[in-house]
Amino acid sequence: MPPVITAQDVPSHGHLEIATGTIVTPAARDLARERGVALVELPASQIRPPVDPARTIAIGADHGGFRMKETLKPVLLELGYLVLDVGTASEQPVDYPDLAEKVANAVATRQAAYGIMIDGAGIGSAMAANKVPGIRAALCYDRASARNAKEHNAANVLTLGGKMLTMSQAEEVLRTWLATPYAAGRHQARIDKITALEKKYAQ
Repeated sequence: MPPVITAQDVPSHGHLEIATGTIVTPAARDLARERGVALVELPASQIRPPVDPARTIAIGADHGGFRMKETLKPVLLELGYLVLDVGTASEQPVDYPDLAEKVANAVATRQAAYGIMIDGAGIGSAMAANKVPGIRAALCYDRASARNAKEHNAANVLTLGGKMLTMSQAEEVLRTWLATPYAAGRHQARIDKITALEKKYAQ
């Protein structure tokens, strides 16, 4: 039996790729028309798997963090995340602000839930990422700093020092950071003040 597209499958915007021969219910067609969603029919082999931003992590590195990035990507996949790798693709020298911006922008535009950026020390990448509105990037170097950054500061980008941590230490920091929920409560007023500062000086 061919697959069936119902109104529940229609996204709020953009387009929807459907395999050739898919049955589209009248309600789904009406809703797609109402939302301006194009139904694009393709052979099943060309249908790309759906991307879930809530389970996507953007990761990037300069030449100093390239090896660590490649080591941590399988860890993210093991944890059930989709990986959006924005580069770099080798140990040839590149500028960390360019990659930090890509990671931060993916989070700010909600292409990814979180971002990870790695350079030699992790400091410059945190500075660069924090210039992007809506980003709270934190350099973490052990489990305590990883927990604090997420629990108290709602950090949405993690930066790591590729030359400062061993691979096992970096993995420990990453796992701790991802596993720690934001506590909200009394911390939210302080996060609101960070956001207010961002808006104040953006004018």
